[in-house]
Amino acid sequence: MTSFETLELTSVDAHVLLVRLNRPEVSNAFNTQMAWDLINLFEGLALQPDNTRVVVVTGAGEKAFCAGGDLKERNGMSDAAWQAQHLIYERMVRAVIACPLPTIGAINGAAYGGGCELAAAFDFIYASDSARFAQTEVRIGIIPGAGGTQTLARAVGERRAKELILSGRVFSAQEAYDWGLANAVCSAQSLLETALEMAKTIAGNAPIAVRQAKQAIHKGLQMGLMDGLAFEIEAYNRTIPTQDRREGVLAFNERRNPVFKGK
Repeated sequence: MTSFETLELTSVDAHVLLVRLNRPEVSNAFNTQMAWDLINLFEGLALQPDNTRVVVVTGAGEKAFCAGGDLKERNGMSDAAWQAQHLIYERMVRAVIACPLPTIGAINGAAYGGGCELAAAFDFIYASDSARFAQTEVRIGIIPGAGGTQTLARAVGERRAKELILSGRVFSAQEAYDWGLANAVCSAQSLLETALEMAKTIAGNAPIAVRQAKQAIHKGLQMGLMDGLAFEIEAYNRTIPTQDRREGVLAFNERRNPVFKGK
């Protein structure tokens, strides 16, 4: 397994990869190296997933999931250096969103700024009851630039996203759940177990079908209904000639659990 300077990777079983953002001394804030590590991880998974079928991402330590961009690293940056670094952050969030594998966030603490944007970039998230979220960028003179104006608005709606982004206010895990950003609120003790159990459930399904369903939902929501239906059928048709489709039907008729191979 590839090692990264700012990420800790653990294979939970044959098909689930647990990723910890691993800069706990600075509340797992992004620096340039972490952005590159996430790019290399998610672009690598897109090109060569090997046995990985689902990715779970959480933060190291108990204090924070991710506190956003590392402002100490950014202190004194020229405009050109800031923009050059931000191009890396943009590529990072696109790599996460574009990853064909399902991605689940286990938000174990503060998710502020870019940390909130990363949480919103996953397919769905579970939040610890101690988690806190905020898009704080306007408080330092910028706006969310790693997808936040788009992904948060898609999760919670335009009017709620405007309230949160324009004010920069902190909101709770329960509010994240009530508004549609989080799928569930868990105790700190059960958070990772909950996320990993769902990851294992998803990983037990036919991998090609799971990836095609993810793409049909994600891309279809960016289309009109008729175009979305047409895209869905294209995705559906890609599952028909697979060995997994034949195995699924055979296993049903033989009254046994299917053994999917992603082929």
